[in-house]
Amino acid sequence: MGAIVCEVFATSCLKACDGFTRWVPAALSIAGYCCAFYLLSQTMRTIPTGLVYAIWSGVGIVLISAIGFVFFKQSLDLPAIIGIALIMLGVLVINLFSRSTQI
Repeated sequence: MGAIVCEVFATSCLKACDGFTRWVPAALSIAGYCCAFYLLSQTMRTIPTGLVYAIWSGVGIVLISAIGFVFFKQSLDLPAIIGIALIMLGVLVINLFSRSTQI
């Protein structure tokens, strides 16, 4: 969960840094990604890489889409919403039914 939070924070800062022209959000973005990848690597010690990445990227996509909508006033069309819903469904299926994620 920590890796996901750090990645979403870093991606939000990446948007706010405006192409690395604003140094505070740019530095926060770099720090957030470093933290996210460190935490992600720790998770991969016990859970298979494919599952870790699927959960990390899937939840990250959903959260960053919500943040983009709320804070950056970005809108999503129906196909995007359906796609995000399918991603959420996939993450739920992995977490609820796969024995591969159990430590």
